[in-house]
Amino acid sequence: MSHPQSQPAAGKAPPTIALLPWGNVIEDFLDTIGISLVTFCSEFTGSWIFGYAEALRAAGVRTVVICISASVAAPQRHTHGPSGATIWLLPAPWVYRALRRHLINPYGRNVRQVFGQLRGARRLLWPVLVVLRELILYLATPLGPISRVIRHEQCGVILCQEYEYPRFDMCVLLGKLLRVPIFAAFQGGNYQRSQLERVVRPLAVRLADGLIIAARAEIQRVQTRYHIPATRLARIFNPIDLDTWHATNRAQARAALQIPTDACVVAWHGRVSVQKKGLDVLIDAWEQLCQSRPQQELQLLLIGTGHDAAELRRQIASRDLRGVRWIDQFSHDRAMLRTYLSAADMYVFPSRQEGFAVAPIEAMACGLPVVAADANGVRDVLESETGDAGIVVPCGDAQALALALDRMLSDDLAKQAYGAHARARVESSFSLEAVGRQLRNFLFQHSADSAWESESQLHHSAESQA
Repeated sequence: MSHPQSQPAAGKAPPTIALLPWGNVIEDFLDTIGISLVTFCSEFTGSWIFGYAEALRAAGVRTVVICISASVAAPQRHTHGPSGATIWLLPAPWVYRALRRHLINPYGRNVRQVFGQLRGARRLLWPVLVVLRELILYLATPLGPISRVIRHEQCGVILCQEYEYPRFDMCVLLGKLLRVPIFAAFQGGNYQRSQLERVVRPLAVRLADGLIIAARAEIQRVQTRYHIPATRLARIFNPIDLDTWHATNRAQARAALQIPTDACVVAWHGRVSVQKKGLDVLIDAWEQLCQSRPQQELQLLLIGTGHDAAELRRQIASRDLRGVRWIDQFSHDRAMLRTYLSAADMYVFPSRQEGFAVAPIEAMACGLPVVAADANGVRDVLESETGDAGIVVPCGDAQALALALDRMLSDDLAKQAYGAHARARVESSFSLEAVGRQLRNFLFQHSADSAWESESQLHHSAESQA
């Protein structure tokens, strides 16, 4: 990996945001899906991070992604090919690196989950470990190196992936010190892991310049919990590239994947986390569906991997299931995923917990009707004034999920209508251009970038006239 130094562009630079992902170190995410740092920095696309970067680029905003890494010894700067975003890898603070070697699970909710069982003389360390557990998530954010990147890249805004996480608290402090506006989004974290957060978080939320929340239920929770004005909340959906995500010819897709033309195909893709993603419920529902349709050719396409891959494999093997086809790998090849989705008749989304999931939006963009559990944000995705994109069932209810899948398979006209509404919903609310404009307007509403915007508009006008 190289780490060249950037040079300011000639003339007025576009507005730039610093985007900081959730988590302690980026490897905590990448290792679970088998993606290397090299791949992440050069070609990885399956992430909320780069969806935001692409949407902001469509609105004339440059994104600098700042990741904390346990694998680098010095700051490294990269350019992400697909989105054009700048990526900085910063070493985790030495204190966190030293502690990380002794952690069973840094995200644990108690001392034993974080440090493991304490036996013998280690029990004497209990008071120290209690304090460390409270601090460990805060120790992973190196404020000095982050501030140097923000100044170097001339970032006018700081945007954190999650506000319910200690990195957000640290970035609020940094934003106030640097006099840079600080914002955060909601992508699923509505829980706190330490007593310290309960004290610090309300103050951090009130000091932040704004929060981006797509789900109505989460907006209500935040307003009730933190008592912040509605003017500092923006309901902005996660973006999707409509030029990439669209249906291809179904017969050709099935031929490429060797799927029979008369099969009824249900698809799911994502990170394999059995409890959170409701994959145990899906396996139960699929078993019921197969029993109710013994003569029909059924196929369940599962695309993805994760830390619970072994558990999912065990659950599949322990049942007398037919038609389950699992691609046990994380793929950021959009063309491959598009082929699998285009081969399907419908999409299933059994999650118990979500922030604002991108996977069903990708399926909807490919014209698939959706059968989904009522996790947070799901209704916000599926429901529209012109027509719903699918059926919503209670979370954790395998029988309801199986019945909804059966209902969808039995009614071709309804299935086609749901699919048409799905694509229309994505086109109207989730495009890069629409989301990018909303993000730019909200993030830079207090900044003085109007001169750049006027200059850009004049430039585009001159180009169109030419």
